[in-house]
Amino acid sequence: MIVKLATNDLRTRYGTFQEALYYDGQKESIALYRGKLEGAEEVLVRVHSSCIFGHYFNSIECDCQEQLDGSQRMIDAADQGIIILLDQEGKGNGHFALLNSVSHKRKGEKQADAYEAVGFKKDARNFAAAGKILKDLGVKSVIMLTGNPGKVATLEAQGITVVGTKAIEA
Repeated sequence: MIVKLATNDLRTRYGTFQEALYYDGQKESIALYRGKLEGAEEVLVRVHSSCIFGHYFNSIECDCQEQLDGSQRMIDAADQGIIILLDQEGKGNGHFALLNSVSHKRKGEKQADAYEAVGFKKDARNFAAAGKILKDLGVKSVIMLTGNPGKVATLEAQGITVVGTKAIEA
């Protein structure tokens, strides 16, 4: 189940987007989009998880903000696309896990391994809400702005046609 609660336009550094707030019974998710989406094919889509370090504190220890900025630039250039923001801080483990994993990451461990080293899952995220949002927006097929095969597999399992992936341009 996914319910669209509200929509409005949002002016950004990358132009005006539409914003839709969704609720799945447990968490809110946001779709930021541009262009005609109903029945559209090969729509650029970024499924993005929240990151307090990168989005609020301008941390140089992650590339979350750069990925978000790059996705907005690419969608602006194409004049069509969707960014779905999921409330999944710390790869779904929460901010506590992120704070506890920092010392391991600073020693050179990959973030996923750092989470595991402090007793959390490497990646506890669930991308199911993104598939439901894409269905609600009516897209026919998507090109994912990601290098994460888990995101692609989850969307495909929900009946979303993923025709490819594309690296986010910096």
